[in-house]
Amino acid sequence: MTYRTRIVAGLSLLVGAVAACSNPSEPAESEAAAAPERVLTLYSSRHYDSDKALYAMFEEETGAKLAVREAGASQLLETMKAEGDQSPADIVLAADVGSLWRFKDAGLTQALESDTLETLVPANYRGADGHWYGVARRMRGIAYDPSRWDAEQLATWPTLAAEDKAGEICVRSSSNIYNLSLMGELIHRLGSETAQEWATAVVANMARNPQGGDTDQIRAIAAGECSIAIVNHYYWVRLGASDSEADQNVAASTSFLFPEFVEGSGSHVNITGAAITTSADDLALAEEFLIFLLTETGQSYLTRDTKELPLIDGAPLPDGVDALPDFTPSDTALDVYGENQAESQRLFDLAGWN
Repeated sequence: MTYRTRIVAGLSLLVGAVAACSNPSEPAESEAAAAPERVLTLYSSRHYDSDKALYAMFEEETGAKLAVREAGASQLLETMKAEGDQSPADIVLAADVGSLWRFKDAGLTQALESDTLETLVPANYRGADGHWYGVARRMRGIAYDPSRWDAEQLATWPTLAAEDKAGEICVRSSSNIYNLSLMGELIHRLGSETAQEWATAVVANMARNPQGGDTDQIRAIAAGECSIAIVNHYYWVRLGASDSEADQNVAASTSFLFPEFVEGSGSHVNITGAAITTSADDLALAEEFLIFLLTETGQSYLTRDTKELPLIDGAPLPDGVDALPDFTPSDTALDVYGENQAESQRLFDLAGWN
């Protein structure tokens, strides 16, 4: 055997030995370590089947896993306070900017800088400091008995303070976040003194002490207990879209409108929104989720069951909202609802609005 032949044979044996030591059915060590699963923990105050379907779509599209905890906003807030730095929450999804402001005020949220979100979400529907972003709109307005009132008689919020409304108004407690946010804009628009005078006059015009939820106020109109109710729009829409004939009859016996603060001011708008928690570490995934909620699919599923209004222009409207009248939205920056929240409760208390 020549020297060259011995070298070739030796190399062949070496290659064979290496191949024998390597099992091609097993991945290399670098491949064997699977990429860690991306998990996003969502604390949500919502409870709708359409949300669950939307979450499943996000998981399928991204390969990430959504861990969802549902409870009331106040309960989630107390839970996160108790959990402290160990909270698993990455995102809080809550109805009403006043609720999101409470999480921020407790030091539980962080700013998310996102050119995409800032392009998608109008400036007044997101926190000026990036601590929260709106994902759907909700409107507080007036349901009323059209046999008693014309829309022109209820065109602005101050009309509820008029003497001809005595004994005609139904509304829920002043501690309800929807009422606090409405008062927050009244303070912003009219000043604290005028806002308190308005609240005092509304209390004098109540048909009964504040009680129940928004749907209860609409039913009270149908039952003849009052003729005007301060409610969020989607409660009225849901009654009209209900499978229950009794609910449909309640909606059919009432009308709805979106009052302005003064003529030309636009109507009160609130949001369902999302905030990134201080314990979130995968900000890219959190941003991806918020952007997904603002897609056409996200907007459709977010509003399908709730009957909220899409935040993005051109997104499909949920069934039933076409019964609502046209309106011009207020351009107030929603941050003021949170900033004025303590003052709102103080004025309600002074007015005797329980």
